[in-house]
Amino acid sequence: MAGGVGSRFWPVSTTDFPKQFHDMLGTGETLIQKTFSRLSKIIPAQNIYILTNERYNDLVLEQLPQVRPKQVVTEPAMRNTAPCILYASMKIQKENPNAVMVVAPSDHWIEDENAFISNLESCFKACANQDILMTLGIQPSFANTGYGYIKYQRVEDAVKKVDQFTEKPDYETAKKFLNEGNYLWNAGIFIWSANSIISAFATFQKKMTALFEKGSLIYNTEQENDFISSNYPLAENISIDYAILEKAENVYVLPANFDWNDLGTWGSLYDKLDKNDDKNAVVNARVLSQESSGNMIRTAVDKIVVVDGLEDYIIVDKEEVLLIYPKKKEQDIKKMLNKVKDTYGEQYG
Repeated sequence: MAGGVGSRFWPVSTTDFPKQFHDMLGTGETLIQKTFSRLSKIIPAQNIYILTNERYNDLVLEQLPQVRPKQVVTEPAMRNTAPCILYASMKIQKENPNAVMVVAPSDHWIEDENAFISNLESCFKACANQDILMTLGIQPSFANTGYGYIKYQRVEDAVKKVDQFTEKPDYETAKKFLNEGNYLWNAGIFIWSANSIISAFATFQKKMTALFEKGSLIYNTEQENDFISSNYPLAENISIDYAILEKAENVYVLPANFDWNDLGTWGSLYDKLDKNDDKNAVVNARVLSQESSGNMIRTAVDKIVVVDGLEDYIIVDKEEVLLIYPKKKEQDIKKMLNKVKDTYGEQYG
């Protein structure tokens, strides 16, 4: 899934060029390139579909020259994750009725890729033999209020039945979840057979299923684009969590064996980057700092940045926009972006 805007990473991430197409970590690879490379260790490259907004079709093909145009599945309107997952699942089922699939965001950070592949293999085996919907859960390390939580049944089996999903709890609730010990962070990585997820949609999202089933005979043909252009915008704007996972009884979770971060904010990026002696995380810049620590600094390559007296700030310089913002208020960057667009024009977002 590569259709999001990533507005909390503004001003680097914009509507025209969102974060998944940027080298956010300074590694020489963009996030979507790293994700494609990671998944191609277990899935043949020709079997990887990129779900994105139609405005990013050319960007995907430019950054992933190894994919064929038919592997880029474009949505003509933003409708959250449920419609794009149903649409892609129907295309995959028509290609291979016995397909088992993984749905993964294009912008996550995963350090131990071998452990990730091993976890995926376990999930694939489970989903190939049973009518279940699976997700990977991350062992929580602190009471994070920015993630969803998964409560699972206490059983000895590696794969555990899910009791409940909770979206972004408050701090006291998150602390309670950690103390109880049978909660995981929801990584938004899902595994199931094409048949199982389409069956779940037929049960819980009858209207959406009927809408997309009208095109079943023309999926993977030249007529598909015209059908999707007319019908996709009619789908409900709803996430896969609300549409299916919170309703279904056959949802299971595998506690993951790898470190993970959803790279949703500048602060989360700071956490995963190496720090210099002053505990500043730096991407591209050359920094001289004095009495300044805990800052996230990103500029054009080799730009010299002099910082004095700043602690725990986000400093991002991008052509026509300079952002200097306290890390503790990073959740408000989205609101600030809207103010900038209202004041100075949509072209800055």
